[in-house]
Amino acid sequence: MPQPPDLRVVDDPAEEVGRLIAEQAGRAGSIVLTGGTSPGRAYERAAELQPDWSPVTLWWGDERCVPPDDDRSNYKLARTTLVDRLAEPPGEVHRIRGELQPADAAGELDKALEDAELDLLLLGLGPDGHVASLFPGTPQLDVEDRRATSGPAGLEPLVERVTMTMPTLRSAQRIVFLITGASKADAVVRAFVGEIGRDVPASLLRLAPVRVEVFLDRAAASKLGTG
Repeated sequence: MPQPPDLRVVDDPAEEVGRLIAEQAGRAGSIVLTGGTSPGRAYERAAELQPDWSPVTLWWGDERCVPPDDDRSNYKLARTTLVDRLAEPPGEVHRIRGELQPADAAGELDKALEDAELDLLLLGLGPDGHVASLFPGTPQLDVEDRRATSGPAGLEPLVERVTMTMPTLRSAQRIVFLITGASKADAVVRAFVGEIGRDVPASLLRLAPVRVEVFLDRAAASKLGTG
């Protein structure tokens, strides 16, 4: 049976998640970052609290197929808010090369992930229930024989994406969502309270062998009845 998610409604989820990321960086291991609009402040806080990331292996759960200096790049977000602020950068950085052809970038990520252990996976939630770049009802959700895949986006920005597959995401030792804003409130209910299914990809993380941790502000949690 799936474990119920650990829903944590807090005043400042970015602060809480920033501390959590910094604690993991201090223990070394592998950290998987996310993109989107919510995590930048968490990354800044993590860099303040733990400036030495030399023992860390850094990954991204997904990437937009754009160059690394493009404002839509998940890598650029993490570089400007986290990596460039560190006194000691991560020992290994596995950037998804969005400037390549999508299938080539996905193949490169798939190979890099061979034998990798993911200690902390950070995720966001789309208003349509997507997670990483796994969108509702798409063929990418069914990929189980590879660690990474590519495909079109379901929401803006409408550029091709490279993403870890669902089995890879569920393999992480710790799975943490950071979700803010009232625009995510319906998706929160569907992902963490509703039925598990392909129409809400984030709900599929509840099938992982570890309990999913969800950090929410009160706006994002407003339809849970816990705000």
